[in-house]
Amino acid sequence: MKYTVDWVPTAERDLATIWVDALDQQEITDAANAIDQMLANNPLGVGESREGSDRILIEGPLAVSYDVIAADHIVAVWQVWRRS
Repeated sequence: MKYTVDWVPTAERDLATIWVDALDQQEITDAANAIDQMLANNPLGVGESREGSDRILIEGPLAVSYDVIAADHIVAVWQVWRRS
């Protein structure tokens, strides 16, 4: 079953800032698209669990923190950053 991936506004703004500042904008775009696809298809099968319901997924050059609301089939991406 597919999940809806919802980037919270602060994560969307951070991703936009990363993209604007990047010299490798296509890599940022590709990573963000891959993250969306992986989280929509199998959010509990990718990434790593953290404290509570928090999870982290790394898809170079990006990483995201997210929560899975399984009962509603929603993934909330609440943080994104660029990995070096």
